[in-house]
Amino acid sequence: MSGSWQLQAGCNERLQMTMMMLFLRDVPDKARAGEVRRVSRGYARNYLLPKGLAEIATDETLKRLDKVKAAGDAERARETQVVEELAEALDNLTVTIEGRVTPTGRYYGAISGIRIADALGELLEREIDRRITNAVEPIREPGEYEVVLNLSSEIRATVNVIAAIEE
Repeated sequence: MSGSWQLQAGCNERLQMTMMMLFLRDVPDKARAGEVRRVSRGYARNYLLPKGLAEIATDETLKRLDKVKAAGDAERARETQVVEELAEALDNLTVTIEGRVTPTGRYYGAISGIRIADALGELLEREIDRRITNAVEPIREPGEYEVVLNLSSEIRATVNVIAAIEE
């Protein structure tokens, strides 16, 4: 414990280049809503403050900490519910995607995750975030494939993709 205090005291210059921020909304890989974290001044000035993602942690803002945490928890619960509904709609869905093939039987351009997301969006008649297909390997040959979509860190859905030859 005393070692960490000495380290912080010795890094006085580094502490002056950072500031404590109360996060108002979730920021991926940084903090969740309601958390107080130390960030660099430039990150706070140029990104967090202009976008309204965080406020400078003062005595007045820390009094609202419980309200901010509750609002963040409610927002995460809403997002989880939306993702679960999407997973239910997508699970075991079958989508057919056509593409031109070479004489050897391989696609000229592989069927990418983006094309899969777009086809699923058309099928469900709703906007599908293309990032859910980031981990999907491109399909290079016609056939039937099972594709696992990462809807969130915990929620996944499996769709069947029929890669067909364009006529």
